[in-house]
Amino acid sequence: MPIIQSVERALRILDLFDEYHKELKITEISSRMDLHKSTVHSLLKTLQEYHYIEQNPDNGKYRLGMKLLERSSRLVQSLDIRQAANPFLQKLSKTTGQTAHLVILDGKEGVYIDKVEGDKAVIRYSRIGRRIPLHCSAVGKALIAFKSPEQIRSILKGYEYQKHTEKTIRTEEAFLQELERVRKRGYATDDQENEPGVFCIAAAVRDHSGEVIAAISVSMLKARVTDEDKEEYVKLLLQTVEELSERMGYGVMLK
Repeated sequence: MPIIQSVERALRILDLFDEYHKELKITEISSRMDLHKSTVHSLLKTLQEYHYIEQNPDNGKYRLGMKLLERSSRLVQSLDIRQAANPFLQKLSKTTGQTAHLVILDGKEGVYIDKVEGDKAVIRYSRIGRRIPLHCSAVGKALIAFKSPEQIRSILKGYEYQKHTEKTIRTEEAFLQELERVRKRGYATDDQENEPGVFCIAAAVRDHSGEVIAAISVSMLKARVTDEDKEEYVKLLLQTVEELSERMGYGVMLK
């Protein structure tokens, strides 16, 4: 299939801009493209006309235009998290044989919005639409651990640390310490804190802005898995949320 040269050149110009080169002179663009300055000028003028490139009036340098943000935002908005996440849940559940969940934050609780059971799955307490506490669930911890201190304080204002098992976290001080551990490890655990005998791991899913928009978990009966199993599941989980976050625009619009 033939490549249209002018379109290719215009796209290559857009690719020149990154976190290290937010603005470029026309001479820099010409040099890096190995094109005559007049050719580059014509391409830039066309990109400017459609607002994909703009010129800084203070120094005359060129930078990416707002049209790119507009188009990217529309793409991100069109990506429904549940629809986008389901293939990842399917793969994670099939690989581990365990139950994989997708949970979002709603007020001071998590809400299950999708669930896939593997061939080893025996976890039946969860269901789509069910709410789950933040302080005693891996998904709850993952959903709020990476928020700002102000956001966390707001969420936890008036929060009730209800006891679900003997291992449930019961105080805000202990919960904040647990969130710090989550941030250091990059994932959260629930070691029989919500349901006796159930062990869960969870990690956060981010969007194009870096905000946590959901959490994915793997739930299992603690007695039926080894420490080696858990380590392998953590690796698979982190790989899953990384790939899904990228699908949701994380790491793309931040470049």
